[in-house]
Amino acid sequence: MKKILIILTAAFIVSCGGKEPTIDEIIATGDTKAIALKKTELLNAKKELENEIKSIEKYLDKNSVKKDGALVSIETINDTVYNHFIELQGSVSTKQNITLMPEVPGILTNVYVKEGQRVSKGQRLARIDDGGMAQNIEQMKVQSQLAKTTFERQKRLWDQNIGSEIQYLQAKANYESQESAIRSMQQQLGKTVITAPFSGVIDDVMIEQGNTVSPGMSQILRIVNLNDMYIEVEVPENYISSVTKGTDVEVDFPVLGEKVTSKVRQTSAFINPSNRSFKIEIPVDNKKGTIKPNLTARLKINDYTNKEALLIPLAVISENQNGDQYVMVAADLKDGNDFKTAIAKRRVIKTGKTSENMIEITSGLEKGDNIIIEGARSVKEDQQVRIKKA
Repeated sequence: MKKILIILTAAFIVSCGGKEPTIDEIIATGDTKAIALKKTELLNAKKELENEIKSIEKYLDKNSVKKDGALVSIETINDTVYNHFIELQGSVSTKQNITLMPEVPGILTNVYVKEGQRVSKGQRLARIDDGGMAQNIEQMKVQSQLAKTTFERQKRLWDQNIGSEIQYLQAKANYESQESAIRSMQQQLGKTVITAPFSGVIDDVMIEQGNTVSPGMSQILRIVNLNDMYIEVEVPENYISSVTKGTDVEVDFPVLGEKVTSKVRQTSAFINPSNRSFKIEIPVDNKKGTIKPNLTARLKINDYTNKEALLIPLAVISENQNGDQYVMVAADLKDGNDFKTAIAKRRVIKTGKTSENMIEITSGLEKGDNIIIEGARSVKEDQQVRIKKA
């Protein structure tokens, strides 16, 4: 068969005038046997090249690399303060953000404030028509005064043992009833005046004067106090022991381009069974007055701190067939003419918290160890390496 292929090839070359034909020329002939022959020839050549390359690599691994040493860079491990954060998102709230509604029905006769106006606690904001209630109170006061006079006279007579006890008791009851009725009417009259329950800013005037309002239905004003702002956010239950009252928090407001620091003010004693989380409350200082209710905030909560942490880049960690994590360290450092030399050693490690591109080492490395950074994945155990100059 091999002889037949050689004969066919020779015949094809002769037919082309003795010149080696190109791939395109062979395909253009439409000769299936010649095309298949060329394919076989190329595959054999490819296999021979691959074997030659492997032989060269094998030689270099045994001689050149071991003789000169792989070129790597190292980094000496030092302990440092390490703060780990969990990142969450929440929105700003305030405990003093309410909508004022009427307690009595009637016509809104006056609105004394405007949107954006600052008001003090107890300040009059609006008035509802009392429907003649004030006049009724004045009439009741006249009746009360008569009842008082009658009672006082009956009391003097009774003290002198004149008159009957029943007359004295009736006069007393009548007077006290009149006084009670007046107090009740005055309380109702007081409800026709809407006052500020706390100091703050009028955020919205929802209804104009002249409209009829009803208890539990009509919204008149919204008042907001921007001083006592806070963020409430849900934290996964696995952080319940590390996120507690007093935990440090960094608060970022992306829209404002502002960052503030705070601490956890309160943690919930209840775990939400639907998402296995608990709530925390974080106060926010709003001296500038730029932070508004429902503003989005990004939180970085400091759930872990190690004052003597060993940190290394995540990229230098490898894993063996058993699933153990390890790094390569440079041992037995020696000064050379152009480079320092060392021997690569494998260290199995245990890891802790991760932050961005760094990871905490809990065991396997010590302060002062030189880990191989650049070239870590290309060196082998006990291989000589050359150290790049810093």
